[in-house]
Amino acid sequence: MRTGLQGKTALITGASRGIGKATAFALAAEGANVVISSRKQEALDEVAAELRKAHPEVGVLAKAAHVGDAEQAAACMDAAIAEFGGIDVLVNNAGTNPYYGPLVDLDAARAAKTVEVNQFAIVQWTSLAWKKSMAERGGAIVNIASVGGMVTEGGIGYYNATKAAVIHLTRQFAVELAPKVRVNGIAPGLVKTHLARALWEPHEERISKSLPLGRIGEPEDIAKAVVFLAGETASWMTGQTIVVDGGSIVRPSIA
Repeated sequence: MRTGLQGKTALITGASRGIGKATAFALAAEGANVVISSRKQEALDEVAAELRKAHPEVGVLAKAAHVGDAEQAAACMDAAIAEFGGIDVLVNNAGTNPYYGPLVDLDAARAAKTVEVNQFAIVQWTSLAWKKSMAERGGAIVNIASVGGMVTEGGIGYYNATKAAVIHLTRQFAVELAPKVRVNGIAPGLVKTHLARALWEPHEERISKSLPLGRIGEPEDIAKAVVFLAGETASWMTGQTIVVDGGSIVRPSIA
């Protein structure tokens, strides 16, 4: 199937590594220009060099921005529009988890940071993309949530609460921005990323054996789903969050 992404412009947050980086490569492989953003320009420049070498046929722009900073977010959007004329795809991927432990011990500062990056940043970047480009030209938005937003789990309960919010924001924006913009989400299971390293690295073999598909996810597994939702193959989908988790939430419970 043709995705229709050739010549489009995609902006990906949290794109210096992990799912964001894999997504940038997957969209570039479909012929899309890519705008990659994260906090550190140096890391972005390295990824941009890799992208240009692998896909010299597409445009690449690396623009650092703290995902929770409104001025930096707006500057990133403006740079993308100046370079490519508009934004057709926004991938809200950036995330953080500064706290591990029970909810009753969570402090306000780390709670606020988790909400700022995982939850409100989606509102902020989506609003900017709509007002600066998509209200006129249309587009597609893909939000990276988590299967944690659908289940309970020890240690990362507040992170999961913000990801549950992402799932609802996806539905809400799908209604508010229709019919010009489609808004969908992806709920990954455990993926081999730097952010999740403490969860998978010490127990990779055991966790892999517990999954119906027998392995922990790779960033590319999620990137492929982003390409599907961003492209024409999902042209009659909006407000949905698809689970890509190797079967983790359907595996049999242990008595």
